[in-house]
Amino acid sequence: MRSSHSRSAAVAAVVASALATGLLAGTADAAEGTASAEAVRIHDIQGTTRISPLNGKQVADVAGIVTGVRTYGSRGFWMQDPDTDDDDATSEGVFVFTGSAPTVAVGDAVKVSGLVGEYVPGGAGSGNQSITQISKPTVTVVSSGNALPEAVAVNEYTVPAAYAPAGDPAAGGSINGLTLEPSRYALDHYEALEGMNVSIRNSRVVGASSAQHGELWVTVKGWENSNKRGGTVYGSYEAQNTGRLKVQQLAPLAQQPFPVANVGDKLTGTTEGPMDYNQFGGYTLVARTLGTVAKGTLAPEKTKAQAQGELAVATYNVENLDPGDSQEKFDALAKAVVENLASPDILALEEIQDDNGAKNDGTVSAEQTLAKFTAAIAAAGGPSYQWRTVNPENNKDGGEPGGNIRQVFLFNPDRVSFTDRAAGDAATATGVTTVKGHAALTHSPGRIDPANPAWQDSRKPLAGEFVFRGRTVFVIANHFGSKGGDEGLTSHHQPPLRSSEAKRLQQAQSVNAFVKQLLAADKNARVLALGDINDFEFSETTKALEDGGALYSAIKSLPKSERYSYLFQGNAQVLDQILVSPAIKSYTYDSVHINAEFAVQNSDHDPQVLRFRP
Repeated sequence: MRSSHSRSAAVAAVVASALATGLLAGTADAAEGTASAEAVRIHDIQGTTRISPLNGKQVADVAGIVTGVRTYGSRGFWMQDPDTDDDDATSEGVFVFTGSAPTVAVGDAVKVSGLVGEYVPGGAGSGNQSITQISKPTVTVVSSGNALPEAVAVNEYTVPAAYAPAGDPAAGGSINGLTLEPSRYALDHYEALEGMNVSIRNSRVVGASSAQHGELWVTVKGWENSNKRGGTVYGSYEAQNTGRLKVQQLAPLAQQPFPVANVGDKLTGTTEGPMDYNQFGGYTLVARTLGTVAKGTLAPEKTKAQAQGELAVATYNVENLDPGDSQEKFDALAKAVVENLASPDILALEEIQDDNGAKNDGTVSAEQTLAKFTAAIAAAGGPSYQWRTVNPENNKDGGEPGGNIRQVFLFNPDRVSFTDRAAGDAATATGVTTVKGHAALTHSPGRIDPANPAWQDSRKPLAGEFVFRGRTVFVIANHFGSKGGDEGLTSHHQPPLRSSEAKRLQQAQSVNAFVKQLLAADKNARVLALGDINDFEFSETTKALEDGGALYSAIKSLPKSERYSYLFQGNAQVLDQILVSPAIKSYTYDSVHINAEFAVQNSDHDPQVLRFRP
């Protein structure tokens, strides 16, 4: 890396053109460019922004040492120039896309001629950053067995505290055209190492391993927003956790199985390889040499059992449960209900599928699913739960086609009763009335506002009326729209675009309006809105649910380091919530960590439990 670049007027014009017109199409094969007469080095190709100044140009005899070879997926190899310049913003490494199994080996000195391009993993509409690469290459091996360029250490001292610069308003919020400041911003630091040989040492695992994808997440900043179970917490849109880094292995999984790792384990020793970028998490260390996983002591949590006069209400996303799932899955989920959740009095379930799962034949009933699940709970020593639900219309609630996921209430009839009031169907909205001067539902169970466009192709809220020790409690089970379509934290837009929020905001407003109707009928109504809200406790979605003081997200009663129910790309975050009305003044809240932190999961969500005295 060097301090300045000498470029011809022609190359300067290419820079301006590339930044003005944006990236090439998000494919590995970019359009043919005109030949460049100027001999270039790798750092000339990479330049000082995210877009190569030679984007779309042919280059000849670019020299480097092969540092990694990938024979699967996006096939090709990384090479690095051992003769660096003095500019920390210019990477000395680059990926060469071959499209078929490369014929080079690590340590080969090569010269490559080909087309410089910017490949966007996931396509240009994904918001992902691009990878500068050389495609359609002609490769000449000059010598073999050469020493590799020394790996650049990535650690708490090298990664800046600030995550990313603000995007350029004139470029739609993109950071693509901004000059990299690798000593100031973490994303710039990682980008300036794109394609280079890098290394980490003795890093804590903050995202459990995936055997299917051969990856895990670590943090190189052990102190950054840490919690006592070993994770790193995503507590706001400005706390992205700069030390997170994805680690994959370069060897094919068929040749070398990926190690099993839970949150809190350590990836010890040295992990070394090229710095890549992919659509599933952004910057990734593709390990040529993978460290050793040192196992920690993390164990699934168990919540405290409710006292005789306490009502325990829980929510659990059971991840597309249907009768075709193995008995082992049913038994494991049932055991968790009994042993980890202490058999709550009311349990709202999300993602219960119909009786034949994702078979798309018009079946909507989930009676077999629920019979099998409640039988497994009883066999595990739990209560004989009864259930209430409203079957959806076929393929109208999102999720897997034919699966017809819905929310369901389980309740322990020995502890709580359900008040059945003219059960509604999929298209009938429940309303609020008064019975003997107290609020009541017109349909129980019933769906809230199902005709509202906010719920199109999404799970409609399920409302039910319960009685515990003579006191009425209203429970609303929710499963809001997913975050699908949102850009990742490493997007070239900063801040990233979160398009899915608009729908959840409307859904939250719908639920909030219904709760306000209950409170208008009885200001002391005990209402819980709970479920997979698919959004953070600090989000606009949650604020809309809480509007006017109608509800409060009870997970905020926990210390910030304990607020999470889900892990995504190494960030422990809140998706599942229980919100309470003002009449529920004193309660105990528990996010019961039994899944999200572990490589072996029964669901990808952690259940939530709230105990209170009505």
